Amino acid sequence: MNVALRVLLLVTLLLPGLAMAAQNDAVRAFPPSWWVGMKNPDLQLLVSGPGIGADALTVELPEGVVRIGDRALASPNYRVVDLRIDAAAKTGDIVLRFIGRNGERRVLVPLAERRVGSAEREGFGPKDAILNLMPDRFANGDPSNDRVPGMLEAAELGNGAARQGGDIAGLANSLDYIAGMGFTMVWPTPVVENNQPAYSYHGYAITDLYRVDPRFGSNADYRDFVAMARAKGVGVIQDIVPNHIGHHHPWVKDPPTPTWISNGNQFIETQHGRTAVTDPYAPKVDIENFQHGWFHTTMPDLDQRDPVLARYLDQNAIWWIEYADLSGLRVDTYGYSDTAFLQGWIGAILREYPRFTIVGEEWSNNPAVVAHWQLPGMDWAGEVPGTPSLMDFPLSEGIRKALTEPEGFTTGMGRVHEMLGNDRLYADPSRLVVFEGNHDKPRIFSVLREDPAALRVALGLVATLPRIAQFYYGTEVLMTSTVERDDIAARRNFPGGWPGDAASAFTGKGLTPEQRATQDWMRRLLRWRAESKAIAEGSFLHYQPRQGAYVYFRRTDDEAVMVVVNRGSAPFVFERERFEQGLEGAQRANDVLEGRAIDLNAKPSFAPGSITILRLSPAAE
Repeated sequence: MNVALRVLLLVTLLLPGLAMAAQNDAVRAFPPSWWVGMKNPDLQLLVSGPGIGADALTVELPEGVVRIGDRALASPNYRVVDLRIDAAAKTGDIVLRFIGRNGERRVLVPLAERRVGSAEREGFGPKDAILNLMPDRFANGDPSNDRVPGMLEAAELGNGAARQGGDIAGLANSLDYIAGMGFTMVWPTPVVENNQPAYSYHGYAITDLYRVDPRFGSNADYRDFVAMARAKGVGVIQDIVPNHIGHHHPWVKDPPTPTWISNGNQFIETQHGRTAVTDPYAPKVDIENFQHGWFHTTMPDLDQRDPVLARYLDQNAIWWIEYADLSGLRVDTYGYSDTAFLQGWIGAILREYPRFTIVGEEWSNNPAVVAHWQLPGMDWAGEVPGTPSLMDFPLSEGIRKALTEPEGFTTGMGRVHEMLGNDRLYADPSRLVVFEGNHDKPRIFSVLREDPAALRVALGLVATLPRIAQFYYGTEVLMTSTVERDDIAARRNFPGGWPGDAASAFTGKGLTPEQRATQDWMRRLLRWRAESKAIAEGSFLHYQPRQGAYVYFRRTDDEAVMVVVNRGSAPFVFERERFEQGLEGAQRANDVLEGRAIDLNAKPSFAPGSITILRLSPAAE
């Protein structure tokens, strides 16, 4: 076939798709589809298109769907159409026809059945181990999308400030590795469109809340990836950002209403006053600045007090959960959002998915600040739900500090012990997420002076304390960074994710013996954790550390686990008398990672700088 004929055939095949793309660019409805059987029968469609606010509107609706109103907004390029969907409504297309100076324009919103069991889906919890990764930095499975026409930034492999080319195909190709390591949940940083001129790889400056960034793949690719992960026993947590957008979002030039973007669409920087919301002495002006100041000049703050915007954000979260079959949401810059909006947003999601998990990022090392967002959940009968889960920055930072400072009554392991004593502040501390690292922190291996033994202590604590456990990609193969925060250094590419990589974490090729040993140790730890009921749902009892020795117990009726951490300079000799309450008469134990049997009556010794996880034999054995 000659070149001219090939071109003609390609154009012929693409013309219908190009026509549809042009139509969709001209008129779009948000959300782009919906489902019958939602607890909230009302659907708000925000329709965008040049001059659409002045057009005449006719609608064709499936049986059981009624139009309850429509209204133009301040911008002539937006229109709101309000519908009510009966629980017994028929599926089919909602057809909106707009007729005006631009002729007739039509938009279709498919209405489908929900997948079986969708409302009863279970979110993640203490049984789970989460892998946090950056899709752009994990694996490049499809080099053809490294450069996409119309996207402002292309991949530039080797430039740490630019995109590297990792994508959803790379994540899909890595699922055997992720599941094989023992992770039961994966949390990628945002995958939706970030058409920003720089630093678009991290995903937190969104320019389209309903579209997967084409440099990662398509919406269908993402949905398929979630299904593939679920088939391998791995749930997907979507990172979502209701607080702000990227400054190249169309809303910045043309906001639907004057109150859509905070401060009249003018940059006023937040002063990051995280305690303002909980401080009984805080003036209103400080609360206003924290929750409605802009996070950055490139990240305009959304004013969620606008009712149309608030409903848009409610439906956006629900749409992704239902469309992609998600297992959870991680909410960026959580406390920066308007408090009343957050309460309504959480309530809207939990009404549709009562067992779903939402984890908020409240980046504070003060337990009282973190606890504030979860405590309303104690009154589930009321109208103000709490956040099911929060990132446990206080405990996570406490672990980092504990492993880099001398032992004392309130330092070292004493710091961890004391921080856990604050659990009385939380509505449900077991549903907090403790982590050894994330995309905003220096890598823990570097913080611990590249000491593999200290790293194992950190990983063991995260895996066995009464929390949901989260780990950062590459920790298992001793990836390093600077000790102070440097995002480029902490977000380097995962080894083996790119053709030509000298080393591969996926295959073990080129890894050092210490890297392979740490990876194997962590794999054994997480696989054991996934099977342990004592870790997933057991009680917790811990003893005040002495000379760096910290001992705690996790227990159910069927299983008892004892963890011994020794950060002292000498071996810790275990004398059972002090620990009888935790032992409950157990005489023997088995090291779950090393397989050795231990006689608890023989004063066993635990090496300095070690963590040992023991399954206790019942007292009768």
